[in-house]
Amino acid sequence: MATVHIIDDEDTIRDALGFLFASRGIAAEGWPSGEAFLAGFPPADCACIILDVRMQGLSGPEVFDRLRAHGTDVPVIFLTGHADVPVAVSALKSGAFDFVEKPFNDNQIVDLALAAIARNAERLALAKGEDDIARRRASLSAREAEVMDLMVRGLMNKQIAATLGIAMRTVEVHRGRVLAKMGARNAAELASLTARPTQG
Repeated sequence: MATVHIIDDEDTIRDALGFLFASRGIAAEGWPSGEAFLAGFPPADCACIILDVRMQGLSGPEVFDRLRAHGTDVPVIFLTGHADVPVAVSALKSGAFDFVEKPFNDNQIVDLALAAIARNAERLALAKGEDDIARRRASLSAREAEVMDLMVRGLMNKQIAATLGIAMRTVEVHRGRVLAKMGARNAAELASLTARPTQG
């Protein structure tokens, strides 16, 4: 289940947010420090992180930097006092999802968390699609990969045969295998698929 992870060293804040999310049917888990959260990172269910700016030990921005160093793109919403707004704005420029000032409005923070969870779901779906395309690419033989590269450049069978020095009938066979393995109906669809960035 998609879970909101709340990192705040104030028990009252964690409890209040946990109760608020539970009342809206949103799974939530609280952490008393950034160190505690990072020790078990990444939780498989983590769909959104609510992170206090000022905490004992690691500060919110320090936790955020470590999360980014881990390569995570889970959306982070900062909790901030008025004096910390410039810090939160700086975090936004570094990729944070948003920030909420204390005392926070219940509807605002729930709406933001739901938007962050939706963003995370889109990110995971895109990553899954990219991984799938990468697996399809890996299933191609070396010759099929060569044929595919020429197909997406718009070359016709006769041109591909001349470029690779093989018979046109052989190109036709490879072309059919490429389309089948990549799950594309034609060269245009293949070009669209392969234009997507794949994860390294």
